[in-house]
Amino acid sequence: MAKKEPNKKKFRQKLIDKYRMVVINENTFEEKFSFKLSRLNVFIFGSFFTILLIGLTSVLIAFTPIKEYIPGYASTKLKKQATDLVFKVDSLENIISVNGVYISKLKNVLTGDVTSFEFDKGSVLETFKFDKDSMEINSSEIDSLFRVEVEREEKYSFFEEAKRELDIVFFAPITGVITSNYDINLKHFAVDIAVKTGTPVKAVSDGTVIFAEWTAETGHVIILEHAKGFISVYKHNGGLHKQQGDLVKSGEVIASSGSTGELSTGPHLHFELWNDGYPVNPINFIDFE
Repeated sequence: MAKKEPNKKKFRQKLIDKYRMVVINENTFEEKFSFKLSRLNVFIFGSFFTILLIGLTSVLIAFTPIKEYIPGYASTKLKKQATDLVFKVDSLENIISVNGVYISKLKNVLTGDVTSFEFDKGSVLETFKFDKDSMEINSSEIDSLFRVEVEREEKYSFFEEAKRELDIVFFAPITGVITSNYDINLKHFAVDIAVKTGTPVKAVSDGTVIFAEWTAETGHVIILEHAKGFISVYKHNGGLHKQQGDLVKSGEVIASSGSTGELSTGPHLHFELWNDGYPVNPINFIDFE
């Protein structure tokens, strides 16, 4: 034991002994810098640097695409493609199974190998038969008149009063004096606006030209189809600037005013607005002043 004690002290002393490293200029022997180190310091710094390097390398491999180049790691792209292929194969297997059943049944039909059965048609009809007389509802004269009144109001007043909420905005096709208003009783489903000849007529909203032709009674006529089931009609124009099938924007000039057609009494625009096949009062939607 007495011999081992000096060896331990000697080893410990070697670890803590200081060594000086000096960097000098070879030509002038000028000392540039120097530092002191011990074997213990070198071991500690070396271990720390090694652990840090291993940690950084592990993080770099784990969280970057570099890991795809290491044997044993699969590409993320390949994994995604493999998953998609698995789903496609499963879908194809289902389709093949359904087609197999269809072909089998079709084969039986073509070869005549179909099991037939008979049933009593009369008994089936008798099962679903009901007494029409017991279901008949006799309505009074007052009920019939009330029904006619409601149908008439739903056909005209609903759109005339503009009670339905709409998320479409209309702009005035032209500005002028209204000489004839919308009147259901006279079957005048439009407003007539008196203007000077050649005044630009504009589209009240975005739409498609579905008619742009000459008619004997109303002259140059252009009709636009809009969203939400709306259709706008422009009659007695002096000239048309759009053709059937053209797409127009809100406020875009589509015609010029005039006094064409047998029913025209002077330069004006005859404007109609329809919704879902029923005429509506344009004044409820557009300010012409």
